[in-house]
Amino acid sequence: MVEQGIHWLVDNVEGPLWDATIVILLGVGLFFTITTGFVQIRLFPHSLREMWFGREVQGDSLTPFQAFATGLASRVGVGNISGVATAIALGGPGAVFWMWLTALIGMSSAFAESSLAQLFKIKETDGSFRGGPAYYITQGIGSRWLAAAFAIALIFTFGFAFNAVQSNSIVEATRNAWQWDEHYVGMGLVLLTSLIIFGGIKRIGKFSARIVPVMALVYLLIAVSILLIHYDRIPSVISLIIRSAFDFSAMAGGVFGAMLSKAMLLGIKRGLFSNEAGMGSAPNVAATADVKHPASQGLIQMLGVFVDTMVVCTCTAIIILLSDNYGGEQLQSISLTQNALQHHMGEFGLHFLAFILLLFAFSSIIGNYAYAESNIRFIKNNPVVVNLFRAMVLFFVYFGAVNSGGIVWAFADTVMAVMAMINLVSLIILSPIVWLLLKDYHRQAKQGIVPVLDIMLHPRLLKLRLDQRLWNRR
Repeated sequence: MVEQGIHWLVDNVEGPLWDATIVILLGVGLFFTITTGFVQIRLFPHSLREMWFGREVQGDSLTPFQAFATGLASRVGVGNISGVATAIALGGPGAVFWMWLTALIGMSSAFAESSLAQLFKIKETDGSFRGGPAYYITQGIGSRWLAAAFAIALIFTFGFAFNAVQSNSIVEATRNAWQWDEHYVGMGLVLLTSLIIFGGIKRIGKFSARIVPVMALVYLLIAVSILLIHYDRIPSVISLIIRSAFDFSAMAGGVFGAMLSKAMLLGIKRGLFSNEAGMGSAPNVAATADVKHPASQGLIQMLGVFVDTMVVCTCTAIIILLSDNYGGEQLQSISLTQNALQHHMGEFGLHFLAFILLLFAFSSIIGNYAYAESNIRFIKNNPVVVNLFRAMVLFFVYFGAVNSGGIVWAFADTVMAVMAMINLVSLIILSPIVWLLLKDYHRQAKQGIVPVLDIMLHPRLLKLRLDQRLWNRR
């Protein structure tokens, strides 16, 4: 029953929806890049400072670094390994260029959405914070129905579809390396996931803050070692990526098929899946951080997009393109990346990637859950509803483990596009507030003081905050 519904959704909705999503995704990113004066370049040093010098917090709220690590837990995962491989296999080397462009443009959208999430967050009785697009749509735009539509789309995307993708990739990697049975792997993932998600957001933040930097560092050390060995070939690989990006001989399908190459379509799709810029996911964790100015968390999450795509995805792409086989549909997804590492490192590479993917994908499951739980609580903050949702998450973790990769990835693409469309339109509507927050932050930073938002100085924000208090009492 569930699988039939997913098949219908993919067959009838995915193509036309993605045609529109690509136009809006790039358009909104360019809009914020220009109107913020290229914030991703101007204030990039500030994003590094904000992440590392976040203060300690009390209660159940997250530090800026914990919020960054939890956001990165969902970004750094299957998208960097399996998604990059799929994009290259089906779209060619040029797909990597479009992943880069999506990330660079999207960094400004990531700044906007996470800054808004901080401004419109609400405080729980235990001292923790909760927020995200559903909250800034309700309080900033005043549309409860649109906020509910976004929350439902995010729950399906992160709570169900993306977690199915993560478990599916774990199964493929462990099957290639150790011939593990997918049913046993699925049951093991369900057990481990349940132990963490029933512990609350603070446990998720602590888990991510510990495991994400370690696993990312190990993976990057291996990748950099391979790049250093083949340093003389890297310029030719970069040149191949750029040349192939503008090869329109292989066209994509859909309404805009005459304008989009497969490289462009796959690069944008997999780029968005990997870094989530503008999708509306990272703001859910950005809102849980305890910071003095909303823009500071916007800068931190902007940095997450850069690390994800420009660093981790690029390393994966170059490793694949330096291998002996990276073309064709016969070898794609996790199998392609494992083949590349096996080419460079022998049998160790095959086993290493299976192990590291267990860490990457499992941390992504935890990060995905954190996003979805915040939106479940937005719709109905009831323990029974939350626990029922947790049971559904565990079901889809198992569903992804035992079903084909094709249907799992297509399901994820479809619901991801729905969620992104709602969030991107909302960001345009709320753009004047983003500009106000950025201006206030930059004014204080130029004076050499720690930026702190004083709502009393901004009449429009003061009115929004009063409206927010009224909304919170409902």
